[in-house]
Amino acid sequence: MILHTTDNGVLWITLNRPAALNAITPDQRERIIAKLSDASADPDVRAVVITATGKGFCAGADLRGGAADTSGPAAPQPPERVAGDVARLIRLGAQRLVSAVLDCEKPVLAAVNGTAAGLGAHLAFACDLVVAAESATFIEVFARRGLVPDGGGAYLLPRLVGPQRAKELLFFGDAVTAAEAERMGLVNRVVPDAGLEKAARDWADRLATGPTRALALTKQLVNASLEADRGTAFAAEAAAQEINMTTADAREGVAAFVERRRPTYRGR
Repeated sequence: MILHTTDNGVLWITLNRPAALNAITPDQRERIIAKLSDASADPDVRAVVITATGKGFCAGADLRGGAADTSGPAAPQPPERVAGDVARLIRLGAQRLVSAVLDCEKPVLAAVNGTAAGLGAHLAFACDLVVAAESATFIEVFARRGLVPDGGGAYLLPRLVGPQRAKELLFFGDAVTAAEAERMGLVNRVVPDAGLEKAARDWADRLATGPTRALALTKQLVNASLEADRGTAFAAEAAAQEINMTTADAREGVAAFVERRRPTYRGR
């Protein structure tokens, strides 16, 4: 249900339940989280792409798969819900998945091939870069079902498009085309469906040949800046510079500039 391969320093994570529009099961979620954690620690992985097979990118969390039949008189009754169960489920489930993307120490690119709904949309929006096929759509389905958004939706959207636009998306749950998403700032690039893999590969390959530690520190600075005052942000920037100047890639970048040549980064 999750395909993964590493090619030229790029880890490709592919959701592979096309019949279910790649709705994420708990097992899939845990595998994605593990792969992202492994990518952070693996020096041979220098960028990550999350994509999917079929017509859908991800229809959200799988609310049906594996559920027991509770329709008959002899069917087992669900356990009584205890206060805190739902919060715990969300915290240990959808929020952990989105956090795994945000906290991954390698650049993460979403290649959105089709519908991204609910948690599936938030999985894409948590990525550092988003490339979408022309046929892709993004849907905040929660209000349609009488639900509050999960998977960090109310955290991610205001930071991407501002609070008023975020409320419009979350209140109405209208489908947003890839072109509209690009205009809003939810998507970096929209490409023809047939060119999605190439566009994602081009960017991923560029990321994978970049100064990996500098990109990781840059990602941390940008993400943290949204919740920090200027003094805190400037102090973090100075600390990141201090750390980065100990890397081989920083030395290579400076040497290449002085020698007027193209740098060769090794991700170290």
